[in-house]
Amino acid sequence: MTEAFDERVARVSFNEQGLVPAIIQEWDTREVLMLGWMDAEALRRTLTEGRVTFWSRSRQEYWRKGDTSGHIQLVRGARLDCDGDTVLISVQQVGAACHTGDRTCFDADDLEPVVGGRP
Repeated sequence: MTEAFDERVARVSFNEQGLVPAIIQEWDTREVLMLGWMDAEALRRTLTEGRVTFWSRSRQEYWRKGDTSGHIQLVRGARLDCDGDTVLISVQQVGAACHTGDRTCFDADDLEPVVGGRP
């Protein structure tokens, strides 16, 4: 890897398990599709291969979205939040993003919050 790449990854604040949450968002509509976890290697693969790779906390292995389902995520952009402890990956989603077969993981359970008004 290049020094510039190493500097970018060094700005990421991984948690005590060596992971960072990765929010996956559709690049053109900005729809939030899912959240996954990445370690430095998963982030490196995502940033250099053009497909999103995660670290599975339950299986303790890397997995690339779509390798078994065909529902792939093509990387269109990547950003760090202001604290460096969350990654936002913009993707072109092909097929469903959620393991349930839904387009997004965030359409299952509306918590029905009170909507705030202007102060």
